[in-house]
Amino acid sequence: MEERVYDLIFICRPDTPEEEIDKLINTLGHTAAEKGARFEKVDKWGVKKLAYHVKKLRQGAYIYISLRSSNGGLILELERRLKVTDAVIKYQTIRMDEELKRQEKLGRRREVRAARRPRRTTPAPAAAEPGATAVSTAGQAAGK
Repeated sequence: MEERVYDLIFICRPDTPEEEIDKLINTLGHTAAEKGARFEKVDKWGVKKLAYHVKKLRQGAYIYISLRSSNGGLILELERRLKVTDAVIKYQTIRMDEELKRQEKLGRRREVRAARRPRRTTPAPAAAEPGATAVSTAGQAAGK
């Protein structure tokens, strides 16, 4: 089965102790390892203001995890664990390989269109002679 890239972002309550967040990340990591996946990157972005109120909270502790997996059921299991964890107030999973494939496809289309387009060569504008400009300006001034 094809290996896929996922980005998992979740937000914990701002008053959640750091140890509890680490424990949650370790639990998710063990679950991923059991299913044959691996975390590529784990970032704790800290407590930040939320774009809108979630469960009457204005701030949350953001955690970002990037992982590779060939098991689609893993994401469902991770989301289930996040859903039942009291500290987690919001989460989102994004399948990144689909976005990368879409970008590559658009890039190929652009290349094909560019290859079809005839190359236009525009002649360089003729350089104006310095004397001609002075004469025409002087002629305009004299005509006034």
